[in-house]
Amino acid sequence: MMMSIALVDDEESILKTVSLALESEGYAVDTFKNGIEALKSLENKKYDLGLFDIKMPKMDGNELLEKIRTSKNTYLNSMPIIFLTSKDQEQDEIIGLRMGAADYIKKPFSQKLLNERIKTVLRIHKNRTDMNIEKKEKDLNFNKGDLRLDELKQLCFWKNEVIELTVAEFNLIKSLAQYPGVVKDRNQLMDAMYGDTVYVDDRTIDSHIKRLRKKFKMYDSSFDQIRTRYGSGYSWRE
Repeated sequence: MMMSIALVDDEESILKTVSLALESEGYAVDTFKNGIEALKSLENKKYDLGLFDIKMPKMDGNELLEKIRTSKNTYLNSMPIIFLTSKDQEQDEIIGLRMGAADYIKKPFSQKLLNERIKTVLRIHKNRTDMNIEKKEKDLNFNKGDLRLDELKQLCFWKNEVIELTVAEFNLIKSLAQYPGVVKDRNQLMDAMYGDTVYVDDRTIDSHIKRLRKKFKMYDSSFDQIRTRYGSGYSWRE
């Protein structure tokens, strides 16, 4: 899939030469003469990278970067940005880097250097994105002994066997297994299963516990993780 770049600069010569060079490298490039024009497009189209000049009329590069980093659009606010700067813009470079710019390159620059900077920034961004996705997936996987819960797919595994559970039963198992040995009363378990918007009587929890034990014992006749604390509630065996 072709990578897309938003190139923002008030110099027509830069827009023309850089866009042509990048297109020859296989990138799709949209050009803009100022930050206001660019922002309208950035909010409605996904780009893989932004190349921003700092000194521009109407809205400069730092202002544009600030708008992007504070955007509610999660794809936009994480988009990597490379600043195109002049030799006398060191303070602006520092501000931009502190605001989250990935890199900067001083004018005049060679196309070869720009290409390498772009490749490096895109590679780093991809690695970070992949790591974040992996972390989120790990965070959504709950493991406790022989029990594994995949929250993303709403799957429950016991000793690597899939246990078919309803959403309410899944939430009940998670609530108990998160804190082994801690007794959860029926009200706490009802909140975990249904939230505080649905009212069910105490016997509903008892019925769910009975069904859960039966489902687990279909795969493991020795299953004894859900303990009854008479007069108090239920707990997950330590």
